[in-house]
Order: sequence, then structure tokens, then C-alpha cells
Amino acid sequence: MPALDGMRILDLTQYEAGPSCTQALAWLGADVVKVEAPGTGDPGRWIAGGDDYFWNWNLNKRSVVLNLRNPEGRQLLLDLLPKFDVVMENYAPGVTERLGLDYETFKSVNPSIIFASVKGYGSDGPYANYLAYDMCAQAAAGTFSMTGQADGPPTLPGVTIGDSGTGMQLGMAILAAYVQKLRTGEGQRIEISMQEAITYYMRTPLANTGDWGNNAVPRNGSQVGAAPSGLYACKPYGPNDFVFMLTITDTHIDKLYVAIDRADLVADERFDDFMKRFERTGELHEEVEKWTRERTKHEVMKELGEAGIPCAATMDTKELYDDPHLNARGFVKTFPHPERGEVRLMGFAPRMSSNEVEMTPPPGLGEHTDDVLTSELGADADRIAALRAAEAIG
Repeated sequence: MPALDGMRILDLTQYEAGPSCTQALAWLGADVVKVEAPGTGDPGRWIAGGDDYFWNWNLNKRSVVLNLRNPEGRQLLLDLLPKFDVVMENYAPGVTERLGLDYETFKSVNPSIIFASVKGYGSDGPYANYLAYDMCAQAAAGTFSMTGQADGPPTLPGVTIGDSGTGMQLGMAILAAYVQKLRTGEGQRIEISMQEAITYYMRTPLANTGDWGNNAVPRNGSQVGAAPSGLYACKPYGPNDFVFMLTITDTHIDKLYVAIDRADLVADERFDDFMKRFERTGELHEEVEKWTRERTKHEVMKELGEAGIPCAATMDTKELYDDPHLNARGFVKTFPHPERGEVRLMGFAPRMSSNEVEMTPPPGLGEHTDDVLTSELGADADRIAALRAAEAIG
């Protein structure tokens, strides 16, 4: 059975921070009904002029179109509320209050509701009313400052941990609240700040070089400590033809020297302790790179991986979809797309032996409006037609 069979979520979220959370819960078996605005729906449907973005964050959901600015549309949402365990939103600051759809309103209709909100900076404090997307929250949380070359400017990290990383933490909080509700019958309000959530992923650099908040963590590019660690060029020397290795222990280092046919370096007095390697990082890096430059990154990863040295080929995003390991594990999924034929999407990392949920394509805008209003509220065809005529639904 699905692990979260019986858990029901009204999803008022858009773009990524909220949808990433509800999608993950849907993959664990929750029934997620996505509430969208008439006409456009989730703005994520139209990013970059296509639906690639929406497809990556809205699998396994149903879609209903309710006009929450219309009194009848708003009332339909409140009528649905007693049927659900969780309602979630990530609107801009002040939107739920203006719509009269805040926690106190929901709680008055369904006292056991779990109300979850994502905000860029939280609902109080000096930044509370500031708008924020992933990149804004990351900049304010410090990730830019730690990313990039030492002599270069702060750099945007390539991953959207501000959005999806926040969504995963919120998902854990919702699950905890749901367990608590099953025990006590009581709901609660959950709020998560994207700026605060991002700091959870920064604890290792903060611990290693932050000195309890007394130092700013520096930028070091891809160099981690002393050589032999970091990025090493490989043939055919394209923009992503590098392998990353991280030699932490003396055993790693000795195995590396043997693997690259330089066992003589084990006893080389220039590199026989950490500080010597640190002071001669460039020199040792060049010795190792002489070997990597004669091989492709995949050849290097295979040889060093089998030798017991932590390393990885620097795969570009196209290679990721074709990666033999991910495909052997069934992680790359194929779905039928109404316009593009077969498309590929990444799967969900957690694997549970007793959770069986098939991944399904995302819903069309308002695809399930009639079904949900009929099954949940007993609306007949005439009632649905009247609601549509009144522009309460799409």
C-alpha cells in the first residue's frame, strides 16, 4: 500500500518551493489536490514558454480550478477543507490575509487542519514583507558568498536548494504534524522561511571554517583542502571533462599514488604530510593531472573507484539522463507527453520496501475540477454549470 494512504492535501502552492514538497508527499501516497487559478493556473506551467518546469514538480497530483477571488469560489475551498488533513500555500506575503484564507479562518472550519506556509523570510522580522525567489533567499542565506573561485565574485550555486531544499524540510514537518494529529486529533500551523531552511545545508562549511560565526567562510572554487583533492582535467578536455576526487585519509592517498603508477610519491619527502601537501598543492595537483589527462573522466572514475579512492566524473545534465548507473537502478523514468511523445524525468531518491506508488504525469489545468466537486461535495451537473457560469470555477 502507499505509505501515506489516506492522507489528503489541498495544495495552493506554485512554482517550486511548495510543489516540490507536495509532489514528494504524493509519491509517498498522499492524495494531493492542486488548487489553481482560472486561466493561467500555477505560473510554473508557463516558465520559459513551456511545461518542462511544471512537469518536474507536479507529478501524481490532481488539479481543480477555483477562483479564490470570487466569493463562491472561495466558499468552495472552505467547503472542501473538512475533507482534507493539510492545506499548504506559498503565496507572497499578505496574500492569504487579503483573501481571507489565513490559518485562523481555516481552523474555524476544520479545527484539526494542518496549515503549512512557505515564506521567503518568515512572517515576522525586518524582512517579512520582502518578496523572494530561490536565488534571493540563497543570497541572503550566504550560499553565494561561499561559491566561486577565491579571486572571483560571489556566484549563484547551480541547484535550487532555496526552493526544493525548503520543500523537503517542510515535507518532514508536515509528516511530523500528521503523526501528531493521528495521536491527538489536533492540527497546527507550520511556517518555514526559505532563508532559514538554506542554512541547514551550510552546516559543514560553517563548522569547518566559520569559527562559530566569527569568520566568513571563504570561496575556494572546487579545491577541498590539500591536494590530491579537487578537480582534475581529463580528455577530450571539454567544459565538463573533469573528475573530482577527495582524498581524506593517508590510505586514500597511498592508494591513489599506486593507482596512477606513482608509488614513488608515497615516500616522497615533498608530500609526506598534510602541511607539505598543502603548501605544494599546485605541484602535487600537476603530478596527478598528468595521469588523468591521458584518460576520459569515466575511465578515471572507474579506475580510481575500483581502487577505493573517493571520486566522481563531473557529469553534465545530459549525461545524467543517460548515466548507466541511474538507469540500471530504474531512477530515470519515462512518461508519455501529449505533445512531445516520450519524455524522461528523474525519480524519487527514497526507496521504501512497503511503499508502492507509481509515478504518474502531472494534471492538465483543472482536469479534475468536476470530479472533485462531485465526489467531495456532491455537486451535480447543474450545480457545476452554475458555478462555471458564475466564474467561481474554471
